[in-house]
Amino acid sequence: MWVLSTAGCRWLGAAGSLAVTVGGWAAGTLPVRGGWGLWEPRGSALTTAGAILAYLGLALLIAAWWQYGRLLRAGAPERVGRTLCWWAAPLLLAPPLYSADVYSYIAQGAMVLEGHDVYGAGPSVLAPGELGWDAAASVGGHWTDTPAPYGPVFLVLAQAVVKLTGGAVVPAVLGMRLIAVGALALIFWAVRGLSDARPSALWLAALNPLLLIHVVGGIHNDGLMIGLMLGGLLLAVRGRWVTGSVLVGLAVMVKSPAAVALLFVGIIVARQIGGGVRGALKGLLPGVVAAGVAALATLAAGTGFGWLRTQSVAATIHTALSVTSDLGLGLGLLVADDPEPVKAVVQQVGLAVAVGVIGVLGWRAWTGRVDPTVGLGMSLVALVALSPMVQPWYLLWGVCGVAAGGAGVLGRWLAVLCGALAYETAPSGHTPGYGFALMGVALVVGAALLRVGNRPAGRWGSPRTESGGGWAHGTAPLRAPAPPVPAPRRSRSGARRTGRGA
Repeated sequence: MWVLSTAGCRWLGAAGSLAVTVGGWAAGTLPVRGGWGLWEPRGSALTTAGAILAYLGLALLIAAWWQYGRLLRAGAPERVGRTLCWWAAPLLLAPPLYSADVYSYIAQGAMVLEGHDVYGAGPSVLAPGELGWDAAASVGGHWTDTPAPYGPVFLVLAQAVVKLTGGAVVPAVLGMRLIAVGALALIFWAVRGLSDARPSALWLAALNPLLLIHVVGGIHNDGLMIGLMLGGLLLAVRGRWVTGSVLVGLAVMVKSPAAVALLFVGIIVARQIGGGVRGALKGLLPGVVAAGVAALATLAAGTGFGWLRTQSVAATIHTALSVTSDLGLGLGLLVADDPEPVKAVVQQVGLAVAVGVIGVLGWRAWTGRVDPTVGLGMSLVALVALSPMVQPWYLLWGVCGVAAGGAGVLGRWLAVLCGALAYETAPSGHTPGYGFALMGVALVVGAALLRVGNRPAGRWGSPRTESGGGWAHGTAPLRAPAPPVPAPRRSRSGARRTGRGA
């Protein structure tokens, strides 16, 4: 059937993306003020119709993505970059979708321009007549009075957008989306290089509907963090570790979880000179370079070092996807009058376990049993799973690394989880109960598709279906470690708007 071809998938996915955009014009995360008559509430009936259309479009996009992946793994010749453009293009002119965070970004950029301490206060300090006041009115829930948890590099970008657009909501949102599109291109480039252009890697990372709707549609800065982080890893693999460490340092100055990449960049550097004490000492240098980048970026931005004390602000917000927060709250309600202290302890235990997992993966990468790129991806997946605050798009931190390094069985299950998490949030940024129900249905359907072996030719990323092979190309199963080698080589050099948060 035509619809089962790669061309059919491209058209079907583009139609789904277009439906998400059209539905978003009525049911997206519309601004409270400053919509210019374009992004304005259209009445409850049209809003409901828009939401239904957006959900149907999302279903089409995910179905097209899944079938497209099957065809790629079967060896179908295809230009993945062209498909990415088709699927992303309709989202470019959409209002903010699935989150109000972009309004926080604009307001925080305006705060810097207006002389407010962005690490000491929230967007609510903006007064009428000040830049970003309209955007501040649309900041969701908790984030109105919450200091920025982002690094100064991202705030400089937000500040530039606000300055160029005068803080007007519509052009400022579109300006921030241009940064998100640049981040998407950076992710595509980095994953393509790390995976030797394996189509299944680009499918799981760049074409992922969860990434498209939350990075392009929702304009989350996580995309920029991921792109810079993986770009730095790619340069390190190619022997340009100083420039790579600079990129990772910039990624940390967008969002701090990128710091995990410094461990694996250090391992790559150390292994490139044969390991040993000398290699271990040289492996510390990427961290030194990144620390220097962070210090210089902070001084150049003029925002101060307040970002060091605001990294934990997200942990104060309870999200249903955080296992440690849910478990801690449940235990607290059972054993104490005030559940918060118990919850905090469980959250800290979760983070300690995550650090332990990262340490184990780092050791396995050092001894050559895990590709460093896969190790980074798995480390970030573990960090997200055990974090005190979890949002659907956080999973992308690790998914892109796992995809780039070699997906295996883990990649297939992460693909199912990404498809399911895409349903958790409504286009308006709310987290309705039916979103969790749809997520559960998607999990069951995805698991069933995997169990029936809905893969036409070979295992994911196997040499029988795609170019490349072996440990360095990430195609060996993770449970079958390869022997140590000197270095990895590449063949080519809430039910209310909450803002979703961080």
